[in-house]
Amino acid sequence: MLRVYYQRNNAVQKVQSLSQLETLEGLIWIDLQNPTSDEIKDVESHFEFKFQSRQEQLEIESSSRYFETDDEIIANNNFLQLNKEGNQYILNPVSFILQDDVLFTYRDANIIAFAECVRKIKAAGKTLHSGKQIIATLLETAVDTDADLQENLARQISGLSKEIAFEKTPDEEIILEINRLLELTLELRQNAVDKQRVLSSILKSKEFLGEDYERLRIVIKDINSLIEHTNFSFQRLENMQTTFMGLVNIEQNKIIKIFTVASVIFMPPTLIASVYGMNFAHTPEFHWKWGFWFAVGLMLLSSGGTLLFFKRRRWL
Repeated sequence: MLRVYYQRNNAVQKVQSLSQLETLEGLIWIDLQNPTSDEIKDVESHFEFKFQSRQEQLEIESSSRYFETDDEIIANNNFLQLNKEGNQYILNPVSFILQDDVLFTYRDANIIAFAECVRKIKAAGKTLHSGKQIIATLLETAVDTDADLQENLARQISGLSKEIAFEKTPDEEIILEINRLLELTLELRQNAVDKQRVLSSILKSKEFLGEDYERLRIVIKDINSLIEHTNFSFQRLENMQTTFMGLVNIEQNKIIKIFTVASVIFMPPTLIASVYGMNFAHTPEFHWKWGFWFAVGLMLLSSGGTLLFFKRRRWL
């Protein structure tokens, strides 16, 4: 799908192909979402450049994330959003190309930040008239979306923390949920750091001056705050994990204590039964008719005495 945005009569308008434009004057943004090969060739032939391959867009080296020449700026960044189930993040790579104050974006998915950016563009009207302003708006919107994801993650962490506080017996599902939230926090932080790297490079460019520079400087401050918040969330989850493991150890200790007490309680009766089980001819009470009940009584008394001793020492 191809979307072409241009400035006419103090308003931003949109068409679906370059052929619908009488002139390229006022052109500010060409957005390619999961484009066909014909659409890609059409844009490349009109503006005499080639889009990066998907593999090049996903490279993590600094030179691959941001590249600048005399007449264009190329930046690659990832946009996060929740899947339909709302339990995992989907990583959507986006390639930005800024050439002669016209912004080109290449993406494969429908991204919420782009839809929100279009809404802002329509509301702004004549105040948006360059590709640099569009890329600043896109990055602002992306950081706002990441902040919403962080708030949603913080609510999940808070809810899980309360669940652990009222959980008397550790549940396997809790540790799995903690691990899932840890993974989401790491993905969110990695995405914020990636944006920080790209924005730091953009701010060094001479193309972004004045108001555009100030807008991006505020965005990078917001990203720094987001990174600090993700660090806090990660530490909180680690503390929850430590607390959960402590509860597991307590439960294991209780079980071990029960087996230990049971073993000690039955040790005196076992000793008594062993003594009276000796096959000696002159064993006392060997011919006594009450000998059996006497031995049973001794065993019960010794077990009861041991149990009473444990209770008085508050070991039970």
